[in-house]
Amino acid sequence: MIHAGEVSLAQWRGIWRGGAVALDPACNSVVEASAAAVRRIVAVGAPVYGVNTGFGKLASVRIEAADLMQLQRNIVLSHSVGVGEPASIEATRLMMALKLTSLAQGASGVRPETLAMIEAMLQRGLIPVVPAQGSVGASGDLAPLAHMAAAMIGLGEVFLDGARMPAAAGLAQVGLTPAELQAKEGLALLNGTQFSCSYALCGLFEIERVFQSALVTGALSTDAARGSDTPFDPRIHALRRHRGQIDVAASLRALLAGSQIRASHLINDPRVQDPYCLRCQPQVMGACLDLMRQVARTLEDEANGVTDNPLIFAADDTALSGGNFHAEPVAFAADMLALAVCEIGSLAERRIAMLVDPALSGLPAFLTSHPGLNSGFMMAQVTAAALVSENKQRAYPASVDSIPTSANQEDHVSMAAHGARRLLPMARNAANVVAIEALAACQACDFHAPLRSSPALERVRAAIRASVPHLDEDRYFHDDLAAAERLVLSGELCRDVEGIGL
Repeated sequence: MIHAGEVSLAQWRGIWRGGAVALDPACNSVVEASAAAVRRIVAVGAPVYGVNTGFGKLASVRIEAADLMQLQRNIVLSHSVGVGEPASIEATRLMMALKLTSLAQGASGVRPETLAMIEAMLQRGLIPVVPAQGSVGASGDLAPLAHMAAAMIGLGEVFLDGARMPAAAGLAQVGLTPAELQAKEGLALLNGTQFSCSYALCGLFEIERVFQSALVTGALSTDAARGSDTPFDPRIHALRRHRGQIDVAASLRALLAGSQIRASHLINDPRVQDPYCLRCQPQVMGACLDLMRQVARTLEDEANGVTDNPLIFAADDTALSGGNFHAEPVAFAADMLALAVCEIGSLAERRIAMLVDPALSGLPAFLTSHPGLNSGFMMAQVTAAALVSENKQRAYPASVDSIPTSANQEDHVSMAAHGARRLLPMARNAANVVAIEALAACQACDFHAPLRSSPALERVRAAIRASVPHLDEDRYFHDDLAAAERLVLSGELCRDVEGIGL
């Protein structure tokens, strides 16, 4: 059961992973009061944007009472202009749940029946086909949300049990009748930041897992390179005060605790300091963690907010036009996440490069016992470099761009939608870099046998070796990388990471 306006980040994460959506029915009274207020506003006849006027630059055009239902249908038709590949089913489900809880707060003027339609579609697995391109992040995510609304009235397409079909057929198959939108309802469904917010949340949840896995592979690389855990001493980080840095250092200490490899070079090791990719993990990863936690707070607020326009206040039948649809908070959050995931991958790639270089690691060249005949991890590091470079190119801020729309009525926009959409591909790139590091660090630790790493890291090595054997001779490497990526994205690698979350 979710309570509109009070949904936790953990609950949104659960919905993203396929959890059921059931709205607290206690919201129906405020929703009905809001719809009744719209009916009274219509009866009075004073101009109210989007209720009895045109939209955008056409806001000055008055609409007759007899045409108000057609007006709401027309906004869905005219705004269904998305292009490109469909949004993922997971992101679309989350978008629908976000819209549901926004409307359920009784400030949008929709009827309980409209909420029930969205909830029923979610519960019966009927997911609109939403082209992913076409939103500039103000006035809301109009085009994507229009495709959601179109499916509700029997237009466009839907997914049902993996099949793609006309929306009317899908509705009939699950026993639903197409909705007939009343005054204000089409606009309320279209106006809002739910598409951008959904993709930003999806990116956040995926990046969180990649981040935690990178902490594990970073610790494993530290042992693989026979690095020092002195830089993780809590006294260092207490002096700088940053919470994320303190937490990351504590996690790295816990992961390395009890390592025989570390103990083997505590005395008479001529090295004084490790490269930054090992030594500065708390500083770099801690900064990423602080940023991710800030983003999590922003997106949790956004997810629980009401972002359409105008807003209806039933207590005095007031409709207030504002700008809650402007997705600037989401755009900034997405830009910050892009920076964080870029750095997570970048630092991991530097550790891979260190491990394959005998001059830096003291290990066999490219982590193979017979370099020359075998190339070992030579090209895996090249792949990691390519992925990091791609993420760097994608990390350019989306929020600094704006193109005026609607004949300059909507003259500043956030570009939050594509800023958020890029996060999942970036997370996947970083996950593959971390996966390559996992294999490289595990291979490097094999050369330290019979010495073992810490109990926590040995469990990680066992999980890796259950899927990917030691690389004695060159073999078809792609399957190994794919298996390692699955370990990262499934969370298998980060089970021993405690206290490092959003």
